[in-house]
Amino acid sequence: MKIAELKTFVVGNAWKNWVFVKVFTDEGVVGIGEATGGLSTRPGEAQVHELSRLVIGEDPRHPEYIRDRMYKGLFLDCNVGAAAIEIACWDILGKSLNVPVWQLLGGKLRPRLRAYANGWYQGPRDPGFLAEAASRVKERGYTALKFDPFGSAYRFMDRQDEKFSLEIVRAVRNAVGPEVDLLIEGHDRFSVSTAIRLGRALEEFAPFWFETPVMSSDIAATVEVARNIPVPVACGERIARLSEMIDLVSHRVVDIVQPETLNVGGIAGARKMAAIAEAAEASVALHQAQSPLNTAINAHIHVSLPNFLIQECFDDFNAPWAFEIMSGVPRVIGGYIEPSDHPGLGVELNEAEMTKYPFGENNFLRLFEDGWERRRSA
Repeated sequence: MKIAELKTFVVGNAWKNWVFVKVFTDEGVVGIGEATGGLSTRPGEAQVHELSRLVIGEDPRHPEYIRDRMYKGLFLDCNVGAAAIEIACWDILGKSLNVPVWQLLGGKLRPRLRAYANGWYQGPRDPGFLAEAASRVKERGYTALKFDPFGSAYRFMDRQDEKFSLEIVRAVRNAVGPEVDLLIEGHDRFSVSTAIRLGRALEEFAPFWFETPVMSSDIAATVEVARNIPVPVACGERIARLSEMIDLVSHRVVDIVQPETLNVGGIAGARKMAAIAEAAEASVALHQAQSPLNTAINAHIHVSLPNFLIQECFDDFNAPWAFEIMSGVPRVIGGYIEPSDHPGLGVELNEAEMTKYPFGENNFLRLFEDGWERRRSA
């Protein structure tokens, strides 16, 4: 079996354009992957096509070989394009053997995965609004939800806005009660001193974690915050190299890590990151702020990890047409999600439906502008 062609598709989700990949083989087996970047679109699409010179004619049933070839071809680097191709190769391998990807990864360590909701707070930055929205999330069966209460803050906050942010957290906690976990998102916003002050203030609400309170590529700053606040710090979505994960967990103060599957070279890269974390007794909650396809990808990985903690999921709060452009994505039921038992990833892309939602020039989340929480394209 040989890779014959790569095709990309850009779908205009209102707050982040999604980039999908199809890898075609000479035997008719087609694999799919995702190359959605953080808040960039065209670069990921271009990466896929540029990498075609390294993979056309190669056997996709050897995803580790394909990954290594791209890594070396990129001068010892990885990008979302390479991750998408690698993921599609796992999909092809599973389909060729008639087994799900999770079985290729060693099988299931658990029958289902606890999920937390994200993207549910689309609307005004208002305690009452968020309290009502959180109650609706709880009614859907979620036992954990994540949100960023900090508005457009960058490095520092004035006292009034800081107090208002804590009022939002208090309102959400009161709305859902003590049995629902709150995951507080920092979006890399704060200086060390601000993050420490906020982290201490958040203790009142018993958060599950405080995520990326400082620039998360700054491991020294992250460690300093983690050592000085009474709530767990979670981070890792900006990490791309295995050595960075070693550095992060070696301090033994950050024990919840969030590598981004599309940022670490794909499925194999995510599992290697998880193994390093396991060596330091750290838990893994892969970052996922892309399409429902990446939800499915992460579910296959998570179910095979001994140190899995919880899975991020936007899917119930994405565009209503998200499940029209693809089929087979596992859904959250009663706060839990199960990976597909179908061959490969178990997901198929609908090309005709995807063309209905083209690239949007304004489909980019503006995290440091007032009103970004509304997640609108204009």
